[in-house]
Amino acid sequence: MGLVYALAAYLSWGLVVPLHFRLLGAYSPNHILAERIVWSSLFAGTLALILAVRHRLNLPLPLRRRHALLLLSAAMIGVNWLLYLYAISSGHLLDASLGYYINPLVSVALGRVVLGERLRPLQAAAVGIATAGVAVAVVWAGELPLMSLSLAVSFALYGLARKIVGVDALVGFLAETLLLLPAAIAWLVLTPEPFLPAESASLALLMLTGLTTALPLIWFAAAAVRLRLTTLGLLQYVAPTCLLGLSVLAFGERVEPPRAAMLALIWVALALYTLDAVRGRRTPAPVPARSDPDPMRV
Repeated sequence: MGLVYALAAYLSWGLVVPLHFRLLGAYSPNHILAERIVWSSLFAGTLALILAVRHRLNLPLPLRRRHALLLLSAAMIGVNWLLYLYAISSGHLLDASLGYYINPLVSVALGRVVLGERLRPLQAAAVGIATAGVAVAVVWAGELPLMSLSLAVSFALYGLARKIVGVDALVGFLAETLLLLPAAIAWLVLTPEPFLPAESASLALLMLTGLTTALPLIWFAAAAVRLRLTTLGLLQYVAPTCLLGLSVLAFGERVEPPRAAMLALIWVALALYTLDAVRGRRTPAPVPARSDPDPMRV
């Protein structure tokens, strides 16, 4: 069942979500983001209330020291959502795909710098090769892939904040959407685009943003407690691979030589990263020496 949950989450992020937001092309990315926050908070709040009433979810108020981290995670996921919507609306799904390929390696680097986690040799090599790939693309094309890097860094910072804050996935998601809700409501009030459009099809698509935002996250949380970390690590590349396929096959984006070189090096880095994860998972834990108080006992 864990594999089903994981595939549902990653296929949603890689196929359903971009196609869904592509159908909302009549609206600006800022407006879609505001609607997404409103409907996501309503959906997550309703689900959290139902689970709390059924005693299947505790809703503790976060400690004060957690407020800043939840605010950071809310800001980072808001920035990530907005960049993702701009990538879809402007026909730059390839940039989004590259961003989410780079993201795991940025997370590894943040773990080393912020949390003091040690990098194993293959992990260090993977980060170095991915960095070289970005450098090659910059030198070759003469420009920095800002969209891809911004998506990767914002989501990596979001993951770091959520790791440190240590709250339930649904509770954290609800807190983040509620923190973003005032800005979303202000945008909807101050802009001419209607919050509740007259066209039933458009209204339904906007309301469904709550489902397509919250459900993949819930499915991912369900998969995380059922699958090995290595399995999740391998499956996480399903989403950017789907995005890459959509960008090239469905929407006609071209993979220019600088991007092709960067993508090739990132794939090499990800192969090393995955190999290291698999090897690390298979390495048996050392057996602690037995402390025997009786020296004569065999």
